[in-house]
Amino acid sequence: MGRLAPRAVLVTRETDWERLLAAHSTREQVRFFLRSRGQDIDRVQAGHEAFGETVRQVRLAIPDHWRVARVGRGDLDRFLFAPEDIVIALGQDGLVANLAKYVSGQPVLGVNPDADVNEGVLVPLAAADLPGLLPAVAAGAAEIERRTMARATLDDGQTLEALNEIFVGHHSHQSARYLIAYDGMTELQSSSGLIVSTGTGATGWARSIMTATGEGVAPSPTGPDLAFFVREPWPSVATGADIQWGRADTAAPLVVTSRMNDGGVIFADGIEQDRLAFGWGRKVTVAPSPRFLMLVRPG
Repeated sequence: MGRLAPRAVLVTRETDWERLLAAHSTREQVRFFLRSRGQDIDRVQAGHEAFGETVRQVRLAIPDHWRVARVGRGDLDRFLFAPEDIVIALGQDGLVANLAKYVSGQPVLGVNPDADVNEGVLVPLAAADLPGLLPAVAAGAAEIERRTMARATLDDGQTLEALNEIFVGHHSHQSARYLIAYDGMTELQSSSGLIVSTGTGATGWARSIMTATGEGVAPSPTGPDLAFFVREPWPSVATGADIQWGRADTAAPLVVTSRMNDGGVIFADGIEQDRLAFGWGRKVTVAPSPRFLMLVRPG
């Protein structure tokens, strides 16, 4: 029996035009809405058409004997990835971050549909790269960058994973109270919450915090550790602010115990709807995940 042909899974998200049309029903209503905000419908439609052309080029690059599937970002939690899949994420860097926790070792090719708009950290490829690159990926001959992910584990066994960062705090982003344990130290804190960042996330939320604080402790995207940052710790009679940032790894994870009666949350990669409740007395351990994003590099 022959080896099963790879399945190319194309992951996309809705374009601005598709979201607007879903919200306003007709083209003329979309036009009116955009015009009322000083925007041009032709520009939005042109972006939609350009994205469609990139999708067409990607489909043409997939070998004829391969199987093909397509899944939208909103359906990732219901899609079953198979071990032989080769995943093509077509969109912004954030799409790859959304995708990362749903794959388990499958190679991911990030394709940038608009290099003038998207930074391209996680989508470094163009559609024109795929005809030569896809067979190399299938043969195991492509260069793979193994990017570290973070995992938050609650004391009841629930877990949450992230490619960029994990937030621990109050859902309002204000007045989070917790006990933080790090490197043999413990401290009761009140802050705007804390984030635990991977090296990949160091170009996003963590970057803004490092810029504001002057603390440059970002790990490498492929390194074995994470960095954490406490947001606006408030020193008082009952709370301290000595532990403000640091590194965490598998041997020395970050441990946080909630002191919030309600509103405590943990979420990943900025998706607040996908959260774990973090009520009084709950304990979370944050460390590098045993899973990695297998990102295909240009070859």
